[in-house]
Amino acid sequence: MKPVVLLVALGAFAALPVFAQSAQSLPPAPPPPGMNDPGVKAVEPPATQKPAKSASSQASGAAVNSKVPPTLPAMQDKGEPRDAHGEPPPQVTVRKQGDETIQEFRRSGMLYMVVVTPKVGVPQTYLVDANGNYHNQAGHEPVKPVMYKVMEWGKSKPAEAESAGGDGK
Repeated sequence: MKPVVLLVALGAFAALPVFAQSAQSLPPAPPPPGMNDPGVKAVEPPATQKPAKSASSQASGAAVNSKVPPTLPAMQDKGEPRDAHGEPPPQVTVRKQGDETIQEFRRSGMLYMVVVTPKVGVPQTYLVDANGNYHNQAGHEPVKPVMYKVMEWGKSKPAEAESAGGDGK
């Protein structure tokens, strides 16, 4: 009996917010505007008021002119462009060799990356080390598959294998 009373009390407690709501009905929403309605007209902003003079400007007697914008520092960098690390961007040389497009990336005159894009297929990226050797993008040699010798044809078994094979004598 106690679990049933507890369950009913818990249900009534959970339903209290539902009973607390009022039955006020909201006014109906206005219909949406038509496709060819002119819409809202732009309105002039209210008359500009002069800002109140601060205590320092009142003391000095300086007039506040709201028409002249304050001078701001230049927003453009006059120097040469830099990348995220603060270095100048690389010089890129693009050339065609047959059906392939070759892009050479140089920084400070030193070649550091070559991208070979074939007419059909995936572009290959090679990094160049200080010695001038090409490596793939990960810096490792290309993956070589592991080859296991499962069976050989045409060779006979060695003599020891035949004698150990077991005639049992």
